[in-house]
Amino acid sequence: MKEKILNKKKNGLPMLFLILLIYAAGVACFVYGIILSERETTVLSVAMAIVGGFWLGAGWIPLMGLKILKPQEALVLTLFGNYVGTLKEEGFYYVNPFSTGVNPAARTRLGQSGDVDGGSGKTLVIAGGANTVSAEAAGKKISLKVMTLSNSRQKINDCLGNPVEIGIAVTWRVVDTAKAVFQVDNYKEYLSLQCDSALRDIVRIYPYDVAPNVDTTGDGVADEGSLRGSSEIVASRIRNEIQVKVADAGLEILEARITYLAYAPEIAAVMLQRQQASAIIDARKMIVDGAVGMVEMALERLSEKNTVELDEERKAAMVSNLLVVLCGNHDAQPVVNSGSLY
Repeated sequence: MKEKILNKKKNGLPMLFLILLIYAAGVACFVYGIILSERETTVLSVAMAIVGGFWLGAGWIPLMGLKILKPQEALVLTLFGNYVGTLKEEGFYYVNPFSTGVNPAARTRLGQSGDVDGGSGKTLVIAGGANTVSAEAAGKKISLKVMTLSNSRQKINDCLGNPVEIGIAVTWRVVDTAKAVFQVDNYKEYLSLQCDSALRDIVRIYPYDVAPNVDTTGDGVADEGSLRGSSEIVASRIRNEIQVKVADAGLEILEARITYLAYAPEIAAVMLQRQQASAIIDARKMIVDGAVGMVEMALERLSEKNTVELDEERKAAMVSNLLVVLCGNHDAQPVVNSGSLY
């Protein structure tokens, strides 16, 4: 389905005045015909009454052709089931009164900007879901504004099998109204479902944190990609994946961002202990490396300046004492040795 842009003149206001003028003429014709019929029934009086009465009953039909569009709005028109075209420029238009606007997602409300209850200003449904509201709150016009869809958090297993909870915010807009209306049943629900699907496809490629022997790029070489450390890359891949899925629906995905990322509650405590243990081990390694370097420096300085002559046994004792002092968790307790080691 190819989009057809209607470049109609904004003749809504002149047509409104013309219709009202004709309607007033119809009322006058009906009244005048009734008055003439009461005086003398003639063909003219009967015809005027019939024509005026018909216009009083059907004169509202031309008013259905008046259409008002605000900035960043579009109206897809069909006539007896055939696609006529799309009005995209703001203004006051007059179209065929029998043409109807089509928007299958008019009553669908997602947890996103723009989809709020008529006057309350509150989102009708929690992010990620879709709901149907009354016809009074629904319109046939399609918004061309940039909107942000915030899907609900999902529990997905990463590439190592660890369950993680992740949420994304997707910035999108409609670029092809014909595809959005006729290619899919409901473009808003379609977008929401494709966001969930794309998110699962990408998250399953990455570990939550950096893990050895994991290839996230598909080149056969292990890398350091992770959900936590490569959030920009992951978000970009999610955006591209969603764009591929919704291109046939006439939607453009401008940006995708990770808004929430955490281990699932059932393993969060265990993973926290694991991270703490890893941090403690790394800290201990750093302390030991520094302590060994300080001991080596101390022995070299003592040997260079001939401050004291130490045999191998005394060197071993000194190294042991220094390592205990430097690597211990508590302050050292000084001991004064008044005798000999032997």
